[in-house]
Amino acid sequence: MSSSWGNQIKLSIFGESHGPAIGVVLDGLPAGEPLDLDVLLSFMDRRRPGQNRFSTPRKETDAPHILSGFYQGRTTGTPLAVVIQNSDTHSADYAQMSSVARPAHADYTGYLRYHGAQDPRGGGHFSGRLTAPLVAAGGIAKQILARRGVVVGAHIFSVGCQNDLPFDPVGLTAEELAAPGQKTFPVLDAKAGESMQQLIESCRMAQDSVGGVVECGVIGFPAGVGSPIFDGLENRLASLIFGIPAVKGIEFGAGFEASRHFGSQMNDPFRLENGQIRTTSNHHGGILGGISSGMPILLRAAFKPTPSISRPQETVDFQKMEPTQLSIEGRHDPCVVPRAVPCVEAATALALLDAWMEKIE
Repeated sequence: MSSSWGNQIKLSIFGESHGPAIGVVLDGLPAGEPLDLDVLLSFMDRRRPGQNRFSTPRKETDAPHILSGFYQGRTTGTPLAVVIQNSDTHSADYAQMSSVARPAHADYTGYLRYHGAQDPRGGGHFSGRLTAPLVAAGGIAKQILARRGVVVGAHIFSVGCQNDLPFDPVGLTAEELAAPGQKTFPVLDAKAGESMQQLIESCRMAQDSVGGVVECGVIGFPAGVGSPIFDGLENRLASLIFGIPAVKGIEFGAGFEASRHFGSQMNDPFRLENGQIRTTSNHHGGILGGISSGMPILLRAAFKPTPSISRPQETVDFQKMEPTQLSIEGRHDPCVVPRAVPCVEAATALALLDAWMEKIE
């Protein structure tokens, strides 16, 4: 099933953007894990739409309703189901999408795959709206990991050509990981954030959009978790992060930058520190051979510009097989990156919890 994922933890996301509800089922969670629902809601609020001019004005509470697998404040070990109601849908905005392909959307490819039976309203099952249940599931995984000393955090690494400061690849701390998530605009450097917001606003006023990059870091994850060749940590992380709509690339550690340097510059020398083996640098991003090294895990996910823009665009009516012009109506983010930060955190936490539980088992 294309909307299910996981080895030890089975994740299944369901629903459509303009259906009555969306949700997620998590099967395989350890029993007896306490969950703080206020913390979970606070985490989901970071993704919630309609909070400022940089996001879609769609108003949703995104309150997670747990239907099963949770009793007296703890997980039961049986499938945990979470439902999130859709309350602010404007389906009329998508009346023509059943046959007109919005550029850079899945309208045409979805029509081919599902023979016209798919729900086109708001992008249906392809919509970024489906990241809400992903964030709910990832928020649960973050709490379980945190009790084991593993901290996951992320920030806006860049919007367009405007860059934030990077995470410290060697001395990364829990405070540094948590700081962006406590801000309205999740960056490390406030001045960089102001420049990014100015760029997003200029795109919004020009009926355009802009992309960017989210950087995610993890500390406290034990060394020795993961498996070569096709089920390494990078593989698992990438498979789940690519499930976030608009993600077009991912890199770990130095990533593509490493290709511009020599081995003598990119190799990370090993050293002993307080009886533990660490590396003096961390170009490998905490993963070697698909297995965690004990250093901070670092990755970056690249997001394309929001494809829904109000400017007239050339396209095709794929049922009438004739060219046409389209001006997209509806409510859309001029930049998805600010709201994508908790999505990347959530996917990272789920992938790492799944891998760790496999080692324990």
